[in-house]
Amino acid sequence: MQWTRQPIVRLTVAIMAVSSWSVSASAQEKSRAIDSDGTINVPAFRLPASPYLSDAARASLPRTASDPSAMLDRLVQSGAVPKVRASMRKAAAGKVDALRRQYGVSVEEAQLGGVHGYWVRPIARSRGGVRKLLINLPGGGFLVGDAASTGLIESIPLAGLGGFDIVTIDYRQAPEATFPAASEDVASVYRELLKTYKPRDIGIFGCSAGGLLTAQALAWFQKEGLPTPAAAGIFCASADARWAGDSWYWQRAMHGLTSAPSLDERFYYGDHDLDDPLMSPIRSDAVLKRFPPTLIITASRAGEMSAAINTHRLLVRNGVQASLHVWDGLDHAFYTQTDLPESREAFDVMVRFFQSIFSQKGR
Repeated sequence: MQWTRQPIVRLTVAIMAVSSWSVSASAQEKSRAIDSDGTINVPAFRLPASPYLSDAARASLPRTASDPSAMLDRLVQSGAVPKVRASMRKAAAGKVDALRRQYGVSVEEAQLGGVHGYWVRPIARSRGGVRKLLINLPGGGFLVGDAASTGLIESIPLAGLGGFDIVTIDYRQAPEATFPAASEDVASVYRELLKTYKPRDIGIFGCSAGGLLTAQALAWFQKEGLPTPAAAGIFCASADARWAGDSWYWQRAMHGLTSAPSLDERFYYGDHDLDDPLMSPIRSDAVLKRFPPTLIITASRAGEMSAAINTHRLLVRNGVQASLHVWDGLDHAFYTQTDLPESREAFDVMVRFFQSIFSQKGR
């Protein structure tokens, strides 16, 4: 066996030498890469568009860096938030009207429990059976959420595709109000709807701040002794008001920004403890155990992705029927770009989820 041993010995010595050189040459670099507390100092790198994107989604990717958080700061400091909401309604009117025609729905202004909103109803109603209802909580950082714009853009495709009645509402936000004003408003609407609908026929969903508010509202319902609705959709968000985890930090780099992330919702949070389960339901297993079947939607370039994944993990750990869908290479609230193929996929996922829950025996 001597004839085989020598080459092996020489190879082993060579590998050890190369390894020793590599360790020596990169020791200084490695010492800078990871701090003693485990913090990683990430070097600059190029991030190409995901090969899994549709051509339309690839074309829609931003070509210049922009910072929505900085913009919201300026709006709050200048006192322009209410004016921006009004301008959003005007700017979205054309798109809302086109969606209304495309998906065959009617839109009607509403007041429920003292809260303003809009009913979205399919024009071609199916015969028989109890109408199923979804409550939509529009996104907007608890600052610029608006039922007439973001709310209708989120609600119209889902109502038309799924055959659901949807009510999208204007809950109170900053700077006029702080936590728990929005949760109180959702509870007021829910109480009013319970006069004519059974809990098993009601679902609740929202995107971004509306997704977080969905989780907060479910915790608030428990506090108020209200029955649990049939299903929930936490989209572009999580059940964690901290928006924490790996993706919370890498999201800025993915948008060509170098500053640290900040919570857009901080103006609504005020000085409230973010560990309060009414603010961050993820902080209480007892609260999470009482969640209804929940659908979570996020994307790999969205800051909420880590928190969304963790919310799904904890719901499953607590015995809740939960489903997680992640789209690669897309950004926060991607499905509100309703002309993307991936957006239609997301709405189809929502439809199948809510229809499957509503059709379960005993509901």
